[in-house]
Formats: sequence, structure tokens, C-alpha cells
Amino acid sequence: MAAAQTSEAAPKGPPSPSSPPPGLHRSIGPWQAAALVVGSIVGTGVFLKTATMAQLLGSMGGVLAAWVIAGVLSYAGALSYSELCARIPSSGGEYAILRESWGPLPAFLYGWTRFWIGSPGTIAAYSVGAATFLGGVIPLGTIIPGGEKTAAVVFIVLFTGLNCLEVAFGAAVQTFLTGLKVLLILTMIGGIVFFADASHASHAASSSSSSSLANAGGSAFGLALISALWAYDGWNNLPMVGGEVREPHRNIPIALGVGVFVVVALYVGVNAAFFRALSVEEIQQANSSLHPDALPVATLAAQGFLGRIGVPALSVAFVISAVGAMNGAILTGARVPFAMADDGLFFRRLARIHPRTGVPIGAVVTQGLWSSGLAMSGTFDQLTDYVVVTSWVFYGLVTSSLFVLRRREQPGSRPRFSVPGYPVVPLLFIAAAVFLIGNSVWRTPVQAVIGALLLAAGLPVYVYFRRRLRVESAAPPA
Repeated sequence: MAAAQTSEAAPKGPPSPSSPPPGLHRSIGPWQAAALVVGSIVGTGVFLKTATMAQLLGSMGGVLAAWVIAGVLSYAGALSYSELCARIPSSGGEYAILRESWGPLPAFLYGWTRFWIGSPGTIAAYSVGAATFLGGVIPLGTIIPGGEKTAAVVFIVLFTGLNCLEVAFGAAVQTFLTGLKVLLILTMIGGIVFFADASHASHAASSSSSSSLANAGGSAFGLALISALWAYDGWNNLPMVGGEVREPHRNIPIALGVGVFVVVALYVGVNAAFFRALSVEEIQQANSSLHPDALPVATLAAQGFLGRIGVPALSVAFVISAVGAMNGAILTGARVPFAMADDGLFFRRLARIHPRTGVPIGAVVTQGLWSSGLAMSGTFDQLTDYVVVTSWVFYGLVTSSLFVLRRREQPGSRPRFSVPGYPVVPLLFIAAAVFLIGNSVWRTPVQAVIGALLLAAGLPVYVYFRRRLRVESAAPPA
């Protein structure tokens, strides 16, 4: 279907879950899909959030436990999503799954929040993180008006432009950046283990015993989990481009399972290395909302073996890591409003597919503009907190779709991939989502109210587009 037809024709209703979306190209192979999973997850969080978590929990054991549990929860979610994507490998990912399982209203509300805060908030947060690291090497404030905020917008504009090209090109950029950042983390772990001063290791261990996880409290641990889960966020991005993955029934489950497992191993390893190089007190004083002018914990840890070149070298490496995750978010996030518009439930221009590149260019450009606005207005921690709390509401709802779809399936119609440990694994993930949402409402009620208002604002918009859809469907053909 041509671009003009996609955006102007009368609504045709939701496509078949297994049919290839017209106009999009299935250009993403298995290695690129796995790189998209790893690259979308590994951004700036693992280099920044450990300080916040140490402030909340006060011990090495508590922080490492939060990273491990967050990894297990993310892996449980990835396994559940793997079966869902094997059943519904459609563009839009979670939107398509919710549409098929719970109906158009929950799907629209997911897409609504994803359009306004989920994807652009993630993109903006990564761009702000990249600009913050770049500012440690280059005095941005004296070079360009607006300093780091302007640099963040430049990153968004540049990578939005790259993702207006063919999806295969954006996936190739993602694979390259993912390889660089994995090499960065492995080099950091090896350098700290073999060359850094390990005198803090016993200090960290003693701090763990004197400040136990129990003393931190369940509420504090819940907030620490939110920080860790921000660093793991992004494993759900691959399903959004399910309509552009080759052999999606096979490649999406493999890429999700392998990708999340690799990230968990990297995260636990690098955080153990941080506590080998630094004391708990030093980690607590690293860059965070409480200490915005301090060096990131990863830079402090790496200085032990990199010396004076540690700050500029690590800052450049962190910029690469951040923009790699941002590229993954740009590539995948625009497919949600595209799928909504293609169903007639959002602005038609967002369903426009470029006739040569096969990219939903209207959605990509619009996402870039709104992300730039968020980058100019918010701070890193504020943006990530909004993203995580809002996203987990729908992570739980999407995972519950597995029970709906299994109940509807015909005998002998089970997909190629079935989540192991069903129903325990998806129930574990749903229970974790309920806990995190409840904990967030208790500790940060303002954010909960903002999220509820955002959802409520989508209801009249949904009614408008549904009415327009009915009118267009009832109109006689021209």
C-alpha cells in the first residue's frame, strides 16, 4: 500500500496479527534483533543509578540484590513477551497485543501514554544523559547556547534523521553501537578486577553487614528496584518492530531471551566491580539527584586503573552507550503511534510510510519533535521516574494478556514458543508490577496523580477517534 493510501484511505480495521503490515519491510535479522534488545537496555542507568540505590539501601548486599531481582523480573517479563510476540508479531508490539486481548480502549490508552511520555521520555532521558557525559569532556555551556540541553536536542535530531532512512540502516547502527558498549563494560570490569585498588572490597563487605537489607525497609528497596528497573528498561522495545523482523515467531523469542540474559550478567558484574573499587560511602557521594555536580560512579571506579585520562575516556564511552540506547528507542518507539494511526485511532499523518525506505516517517519525526521538547524541560531522574512508573502499569496488563490468549486458543494451536514455568513466571511478573506500582503510589503520589491524569486525558481523545472511525466507515465510497 502506498504512503498516501495508508494515510488517507478509509479505515480498514485492525490487521491480522500474523499478516505482514503493508508498506513496512521485514529487514531485521536475528543478530540485529538481539543487538536491539541489548542496545536498547544498556544506556546510562547502569552507570548512574547505583549511587541512588546505595543512598536508599546503604549496603553492597542490598544494591546487588536489587540488581539481581530486577534482572530476574525483567527476564520473567521477557519470557512472557516472547510467547505473546510469537502469537502476535505485529508492528506496535504491546499495542497490538492489548488490542487483540483486551480490546481497543486499553490498547489506545497504552499507545496514548507511550506517545506522550513512554517513548519520548526515554529518548529525552538518554539524550540528557549523553549530553551530561559529553559536558564532562567539553565545556558545552561556553560553546553553544543552552549548553547541555541544546546538545541533548542535537543528539535527538541527528538520530531521528538516521532513523528516517531504511530500517535496516537503523538496525545496523544499533548493532555497531551495541558492540561498542558491550566491549566498554567488559573492559571496565576487567580493568577494575585486575588493575584497580581492591582495598575497598572489605570495607564494602563490612558495610553490607552493618546496614542490612532489612534495615533499609521494603519501601526503600522498592524505590531501589525502580532505579534498577530503569536501567533494565528497553527489553520490551523489540516487539514494537515485530512487523519488521524476519521470521518473527522464531527470532523475537530468541533475541529477547538471549539479550536480557546477557544484560543481567553484565549489570551484576559491573556493579560488583564498582564495590570492589569504591566504598559504599564513595558510591553514595557519586553523581545523582543529591549530588548533581559529582562524577558518575562508573567514572570514579574506572579512575583506579585509568588514572588522569579516566574522566574524558569514560565520558566519551558513556556518550556512545547513551546514544546507542537512544537510537534503539527512536527506532522502535515510533511504531506504536504508527500502528494506532493505521487502525484509525490516531492522527492519520502518523500512519504515513515513506514509499522508498518503508519507514513510518510521520511518526518518527513527530516523536523526535516531542522528545526534544521533553529534553529541554526535564532532568534525567525526573524523566526516568515518570517512564518507569507509567510503563509498568502496562507491562503488567500486557503480560496478563497471555492468560486471555491461552484461554481463547484452539486445541493444537500453541505457538512455536511457550513461556517456561507457566503460569508461575507471568504471575511473578504481574505480582512484581502490582508491588512496584503500589510502592510508587505510596512514596511518590504526585507522579501517580500525573500518570492518572495522563490516562484520563486520553479518554475523550479515544471517543473522538472512535466516532470519526464510525462516520468514515458508514460513509459511501467516493
